[in-house]
Amino acid sequence: MTAPFSHRIKDQQLWLSPERCIFWEEEKALILSDLHFGKTGHFRKSGIAVPPSVYREDLHRLLTQIQYFQPRQLLIVGDLFHSRENQELALFRRWREDLPHLTVRLIKGNHDILEDEWYAGAGITVHTGQLHIGNFAFIHDITEQKERAAYYFSGHIHPGVWISGVGKQALRFPCFYFGEDYAVLPAFSRFTGTASIDPSPGAHVFAILPPAPAERRHIPRGRGRQAPEAIPTPPVAGKPRAGSILRLQ
Repeated sequence: MTAPFSHRIKDQQLWLSPERCIFWEEEKALILSDLHFGKTGHFRKSGIAVPPSVYREDLHRLLTQIQYFQPRQLLIVGDLFHSRENQELALFRRWREDLPHLTVRLIKGNHDILEDEWYAGAGITVHTGQLHIGNFAFIHDITEQKERAAYYFSGHIHPGVWISGVGKQALRFPCFYFGEDYAVLPAFSRFTGTASIDPSPGAHVFAILPPAPAERRHIPRGRGRQAPEAIPTPPVAGKPRAGSILRLQ
């Protein structure tokens, strides 16, 4: 795994991971958004051929982040799940049973429509609207909070930013966006699109570069208890490393 990128807000230490999440050091909390677990299962139910390995890879990526940062809690700013319960959510329940020590707090998003009993049975504490911890607040859709006394972390938008090359070609990458009084996290799931953002002056934007092809590993069947090992790719002088964070402004 590529080393996380250091960023400070309100005298708090944050670590931005190329795997699309943030570790809040003082609270030992892993912040993430828009995992959309169960989405691939709903696509297959509708007759769209999406391999189940897509979902298993997201679960393994999350396990890798938990093993690396050793958080006490997960703070999920919405859309942990995609829709109604299906077989993929049953796999999540078994995955969750392997981590009973880990507190999971969900600030509900528009896709989180499961019954309260389901969340309770999975050991997930649900917050409707927003959650405040110290000088930070957490909400799914930042547009629903016009007055911001605290610094907000949000999701929902799936932010992306365009990067142009020397040959006038351009690619859009998921990104972390930090404005004056709120941040928008990238979607944790790779099975999502991105929406282009127009950064305001003074904002900080960090693009997430995709991993090199050699770093994409086959994910074995079953939930497993060991995170997949990444194959390191040697950096090239003068070029951003694949699978890393690139600060744009």
